[in-house]
Amino acid sequence: MAELFASGDWYVMKGKEEEFIENWTEFLQWTRATQPEMVAAALIRDEVDPSHFISFAQWDDAGARNAWKNSEGFMERFSACRSLCDDMRGGDYERIVTVERDGDRGRVVG
Repeated sequence: MAELFASGDWYVMKGKEEEFIENWTEFLQWTRATQPEMVAAALIRDEVDPSHFISFAQWDDAGARNAWKNSEGFMERFSACRSLCDDMRGGDYERIVTVERDGDRGRVVG
């Protein structure tokens, strides 16, 4: 079974990083509460450029992911995050390969 994700590449306005983190967290907590098909979500921050973030959310299936994007409340919460950004690019993805630590050696899954 495919592992499906929604992802965002966020370039937040300088000085708005903490507000962005708060808005993104609220957005994905709302998603967790209203969309049981979301498996997990994460937000990671660039160590060199602290205004650059990447988010990803894993979904059970593409239909659920698309329903989320069309759900009541999505655009309001998404826009609260997007309005704090100079640029943002989002997309839908499928996991192809994972390399994991397995004891003392790497293991490729997929």
